[in-house]
Amino acid sequence: MISGMTPLTFFHVLISLIGILTGIIAVLGMIAGKRLDGWTAVFLVTTALTSITGYFFPFHKLLPSHILGGISLFVLAFAIPARYVKHLEGAWRKVYAITASIALWLNVFVLVAQLFMKVPALHAMAPNGNEPPFLISQVVVMAVFIVLTIAATLKFRPEPLHA
Repeated sequence: MISGMTPLTFFHVLISLIGILTGIIAVLGMIAGKRLDGWTAVFLVTTALTSITGYFFPFHKLLPSHILGGISLFVLAFAIPARYVKHLEGAWRKVYAITASIALWLNVFVLVAQLFMKVPALHAMAPNGNEPPFLISQVVVMAVFIVLTIAATLKFRPEPLHA
């Protein structure tokens, strides 16, 4: 496998990156007032699979990654029905915009954490994951996502689905 990754690790990383890319497209689509049904479906499926496959790795104690995966699945438990069962009607449009944006932010949060753990230059700046470069990076990511979430919530007014 690539760089000594197991097939599970490769699959987990691949769907994670696909989820982030399609999530960015989906959130930008919401800000533009567009549904982007295909991108949204791929985003939601890969984001859920990312969290689910995270539990397939061997572990001996509860880790922050397990907690974040659980939070992501909890958030998706609102996003997916808001989109596909409630069809973004009424308040469900805002529920979807907020929860989908949070699910994407959680994936990006983990991406930044993984980059600091795996990329030697970043790891040297924050070997314990609690140093200023890591914390500043995560605060900047959170600030960007707060702005994106507010914009998506306010601007996402898609055309109704035609039955």
